[in-house]
Amino acid sequence: MSLAVWAVIVSLIVINALYVAAEFGAVGVRRSRIKRMSDDGHRLARVLLPHIQDPKGLDRYVAVSQIGITLSGLVLGAYAQATVAVSLAPRLTDWFALDSSAAVSAAAISVLLVLTAVQVVLSELIPKSLALQFPTQVALATVMPMRWSLAAFGPFITVLNGSATGLLKLVGVDAGTHRHIHSPDEIELLIVESRDGGLLEPDEHRRLHRALRLGLRTAGDLMVPVSKLTMLQVDTPWEEVVQVVASSPFSRLPVYRETPRDIIGTLRVKDLVYHYVVDGQGSPLETLVRTMVRVPATLSADRVIGLLRERRAHQAAVTDSVGHVVGLVTIQDVVGAFLDPVGSRTEGPA
Repeated sequence: MSLAVWAVIVSLIVINALYVAAEFGAVGVRRSRIKRMSDDGHRLARVLLPHIQDPKGLDRYVAVSQIGITLSGLVLGAYAQATVAVSLAPRLTDWFALDSSAAVSAAAISVLLVLTAVQVVLSELIPKSLALQFPTQVALATVMPMRWSLAAFGPFITVLNGSATGLLKLVGVDAGTHRHIHSPDEIELLIVESRDGGLLEPDEHRRLHRALRLGLRTAGDLMVPVSKLTMLQVDTPWEEVVQVVASSPFSRLPVYRETPRDIIGTLRVKDLVYHYVVDGQGSPLETLVRTMVRVPATLSADRVIGLLRERRAHQAAVTDSVGHVVGLVTIQDVVGAFLDPVGSRTEGPA
């Protein structure tokens, strides 16, 4: 066999490995990092970003990789059978005294087995491992060949994706898309691996771990129960209101109508002081009460923060399944749970 034959075989193996690496690199790379690199002017990142930030674009990217893997594998097998197997058959006849048909079959099987082993190692396992360990570098290194392949295989991708979607619909299955999503357990594993790899300090790892677990805690877990709150009844005399506020360390006090479970809002000490200075004896307490956000006890802590930020509120009344107020949760309660896994609670609103 000539050197040109081996050069073609090696080239096809490299092409196969390139498509495998490109697929795993594109799926594993972090979009946020590529976007940041693109914003910083990285040329290859700018080329790659449109293909991975949209699920449909990533689908086409992966489809091109699959086409490239399939075509290069088929061409490699056919070419090796037409060259290596043909050259090997006469040698097997001489070495093992086989007839011509047996030698041809033995040569074909031998080439198939060796070629399969070589492909699995060099074209599958090694590029896959490299892409999983260095997704950013691999994705950027393979983006230009993939871009050319997208232009070449574009018409086939549309036909193949459409055919696959149609067949899936026939059996009642929705066609999914490739997306960069991870479960909480997978994210936690990534955080642990980053710490073990020296990319995160121990304190950073603890904060990220607590933030991830925060979504598993609810408003009911973090609230201060009604029984521990410093509260005011709406018809409390003015002098008694002033005494309670003066003796309380809190800047906001819940106000209830008949029972502590019937909270109607919150009193800001600032409002009380302002009306006391301006009006002297002050207005009725009910006129100073501000409405309070209400959240169910089952609402996750991260969604509590999002709701409070959206409503520009500092605290929320926590309600049970029938709408009765059972406690109060503040931003400090949620942040405290983030900073301290045990969760140090206050006995009233801040």
